[in-house]
Amino acid sequence: MGIFNRVSDVIQSNIVAMLDKAEDPEKLLNLMLNDMQDALNECRTTAAALLCEEKIITRQIENKEGELAHWQLKAELAVEKSRDNLAKSALLEKQRVSESIASKQAQLKTLQESILKIKADCERLQQKMVQAKSKQTQLMQRHNIVIARKRISTQLQSDKVAHALSRFEQIEQRVEGIESQIEAYDLTDTARTTAVQIELLVKNEKVDAELASLKASLKTNLQKTA
Repeated sequence: MGIFNRVSDVIQSNIVAMLDKAEDPEKLLNLMLNDMQDALNECRTTAAALLCEEKIITRQIENKEGELAHWQLKAELAVEKSRDNLAKSALLEKQRVSESIASKQAQLKTLQESILKIKADCERLQQKMVQAKSKQTQLMQRHNIVIARKRISTQLQSDKVAHALSRFEQIEQRVEGIESQIEAYDLTDTARTTAVQIELLVKNEKVDAELASLKASLKTNLQKTA
């Protein structure tokens, strides 16, 4: 049966290894899923046909067993009537039916083995499909992430974003310029304040000196008058 080879090839395929080597894993996975589904459909159709054939052969064996019992009774009756020739003929028919039953039973055994195998293959194939669909979900998630990243990258490279960033830089530069001016004013005020203090200090010293001189002059005049 060609279906066994076909299903076996699909089941034994290493999905992960094939996808890693594929140039377009998503496309290959879709093709594999279609191939698996076709194989599974064939598998189920063949299993149904085998089960039908099993019922037919089982029914044929049951009918043959009825014939076997019939010829056994004929042979016994012929012996009772002392008709050995008829008894031999009945036994020959019984032997023929018995051989047919043996042949049918061997055929049924082979058929049942095939049914067990194809049922097992169907189950394994379904498991493979679950694995492949899980991989398909992962690929779709990765694909969506890549698209999202690409969209973000495209937006970051757009003229609007570039213009907004440029405006932000201009505003930032203006703020830094104002801060620099404030710092410069602070330094100027500090320097001016220091200069004024020093100037006042010098003036105070001159006043103090002039006051001392005035006091000394008055004291001298008073001494002369006395």
